[in-house]
Amino acid sequence: MTSVDARFLSSEPGPAELRGYSLPLSPTGQASMLSPPPWHFSGEVILIDYRVDPRIARRFLPPQLSLGADPGAAAAVFASWQWCSDTGTELTDPALNQFNEFLILLGCAFEGQPMARCPFAWVDQPVPLLRGWVQGMPKQFGEVYQSRAGAVGRAAPRLAPGGRFAGSLSARGRRLVEACATLAGVADQPPALHTMPLVHSLTFPAWIGKTTRKPDLVSSEVTDVEFSDIWQGSAELNFCPTIGSDLAEFATLAPVEILDGYVFSYAETLHGGRLLARGE
Repeated sequence: MTSVDARFLSSEPGPAELRGYSLPLSPTGQASMLSPPPWHFSGEVILIDYRVDPRIARRFLPPQLSLGADPGAAAAVFASWQWCSDTGTELTDPALNQFNEFLILLGCAFEGQPMARCPFAWVDQPVPLLRGWVQGMPKQFGEVYQSRAGAVGRAAPRLAPGGRFAGSLSARGRRLVEACATLAGVADQPPALHTMPLVHSLTFPAWIGKTTRKPDLVSSEVTDVEFSDIWQGSAELNFCPTIGSDLAEFATLAPVEILDGYVFSYAETLHGGRLLARGE
């Protein structure tokens, strides 16, 4: 017979108050799938700068946002992340604190401030999926793979001229995106879209009643941003043919021009959200 940890026993009769930052709620709140922010992230990134038809990009922006100073600016981002809360307890549980991500960024502006919009994102673990929805990021489940740099042997690319770093995204057994960056040298600065605040639409489908209120426009509060050396070079980016009406609009964000590729390490701390505009 298994004994019960005394921390989970109550000396008070009757039901306990249920707590938690997210579901599932429990008497102690420790069962929550998601811990409260701040969340700390360290990642390895492959980013491909490209251009999309500005008319298509405009369709993916809510009315409070404009295309900004560089209409059609876009980026395809592959990232392999480790994360932890302030306690750092997740660092000893790699199955929990590691995940892979792919997202699209579109250049935009809010009241003249340059920002980036993420119309599509995929992750391969449930915690970052839920964390994305809390932020207003449109995350879905997918299979994301990318090259890892190595210091020895022939089976890993080097962070050096000629190093080739590839990434791929698949969802529901269908390949959606393939990319590759071939390094030439160290860049003077990070790619622009990776330095801009992200702007999201915070919404949740109606469950009680039939009306879903319009989304709030929100941004994220980020500190402790760090970049490694930014390796830059030529790039390849291919959006693969897709089947299914839910993927048809994603395919419209395919490149009309491919620019440079970048490989770098990145870190940040995410503290929570900032309201930009209320949904009407």
